[in-house]
Amino acid sequence: MSKLCDTTVKEHIWLAPDVRLLVLHAPELAQQAKPGQFVHIRIGSTQDPLLRRPISICQADPEEMSITLVYRIAGRGTQMLAEAKIGDMLDCLGPLGHGFSLNSERPLLVGGGMGLAPLVFLAQQLCPRRVSIVMGGRSKQELYWTDLFESLCDNIHITTNDGSLGRQGVTLDMLPELLADGDYDRIYACGPRPMLEGVVRAAQAYGIPSELSLEEHMACGIGACLVCTCDTVGGRKKVCSDGPVFPGEDIRFD
Repeated sequence: MSKLCDTTVKEHIWLAPDVRLLVLHAPELAQQAKPGQFVHIRIGSTQDPLLRRPISICQADPEEMSITLVYRIAGRGTQMLAEAKIGDMLDCLGPLGHGFSLNSERPLLVGGGMGLAPLVFLAQQLCPRRVSIVMGGRSKQELYWTDLFESLCDNIHITTNDGSLGRQGVTLDMLPELLADGDYDRIYACGPRPMLEGVVRAAQAYGIPSELSLEEHMACGIGACLVCTCDTVGGRKKVCSDGPVFPGEDIRFD
């Protein structure tokens, strides 16, 4: 059950010039969090900025009583968050949303950009099952994710737009080959919308179920404001409370 939690910064490091990894001492969140869920963080101690910032839970460690978040500095709120120091208190609401199922014996994970963050937690929970992942980025500099996945996945397939690491291209370029040769029973994906649409099409072509974590701008984070709705076969749904994870075949992309 989600609730307000006072958390403490344990670690805060740079992964790239605009990306930080944040480890929070958060005993309740570490115990309750499920892969695909997120936290809503209050930035600062005033009403400016007014809205909290939603960030996917990248890892949870109940023994260490901590959760790990990876976020990109994209505006004033995340710039202020990037200034948090070890020992600082952060007000978090969470864990929020519905996460991934773990109903897979041979999972394939597909992620692009910051969409790889919730897939780290998913891979952590799917172990010791054989987990494969396809990850993509614009260049080698964006694939700092490999260190987070190397102990969790049996097979890591990498694509970069410029060919500086792995195969040149995008994640979707690899899917037909992998799905034709593999024995995957479920695809989990998070990333840009065109990538998600391609994942669903590929999954349907091979008769494999898929689950997608959608990335949408949020305001309240609890389903009250209707800012983050999406089109599904069952009508409009709220990404923050009905999702952010949905069955791939339920999402309307047109």
